[in-house]
Amino acid sequence: MTDWQSLSAQASLASHRLVGWIYWDPDAISRYTKLGVENGLGYYIASRCAPLASAGDEVVIAACYSIHADFIRLALKLAREKTTFEDAYRVRNEAVVRGLNEYVPEIVDDLGVMANDLWQAADSLPISGRALHAAHRGWPRCENEPVLSAWLAINCIREWRGDTHWAILAAHDISGVQAGLLHDAFLGYPGDWIPRSRGANDAQLDEAWALLDQRGFVTERKINDAGLAFRQQLEDLTDQLSERAWRNLGETKTRKFCDLVMPHSQTLLSRIDKTAGENWMPAARDSRRK
Repeated sequence: MTDWQSLSAQASLASHRLVGWIYWDPDAISRYTKLGVENGLGYYIASRCAPLASAGDEVVIAACYSIHADFIRLALKLAREKTTFEDAYRVRNEAVVRGLNEYVPEIVDDLGVMANDLWQAADSLPISGRALHAAHRGWPRCENEPVLSAWLAINCIREWRGDTHWAILAAHDISGVQAGLLHDAFLGYPGDWIPRSRGANDAQLDEAWALLDQRGFVTERKINDAGLAFRQQLEDLTDQLSERAWRNLGETKTRKFCDLVMPHSQTLLSRIDKTAGENWMPAARDSRRK
């Protein structure tokens, strides 16, 4: 029998690695800068959340969950003043095609062949409560560029997983800052790196530590074994619920996707290492916990 939870986890990791490098790609940021946004400030939010931006800042803030609201507001404000979200999406996609052909040309043709199947899997997912996923489903799919279309489909599935993970955290009354602290410990990252990278300040961190401590997840301002076990439960539930897309794609095609991407995933991760740093895109990282 297929271990769908493990296969879901593997396919999700492959998805994060296939997608994540674009958010720090110098070419993508340069293209965004040329739209009029100085230094490409806010490119990550403007490009990733372009399909949802017309719903308003507060909706984007809600969907992003763990990223500081002020940064999101600034990124969206600059995009509205200097360009359009359609153009932010367009130049990001142009950089995707260029990057895939430059960094992992071996996968381009085979990934492109999977585009229709991947979109069928994305379209099979329920949109209820998945705002960012739903917004991406409604935007251009670039069918004339098969590898880009496949990439967009994977990103759409990936955003469904993200929406689902945030819903799980909300249901367990875990804030974005608390989530970052738990994820730091889960991956073996230094202390409070993840929430600080997303804009959390000292006061927010103190509050998050205190609330996690009240639940028995902290010992001497470190996530303890109970906290790690809780974080594992959250991950397992996310993997289980995210099986849906991969079950709909089917085992053979899901394994084909993983076998296509994973041998080249270190190449894609190295792009993040070189352009942002070795801690960025934690969802794409293996645990460093001893």
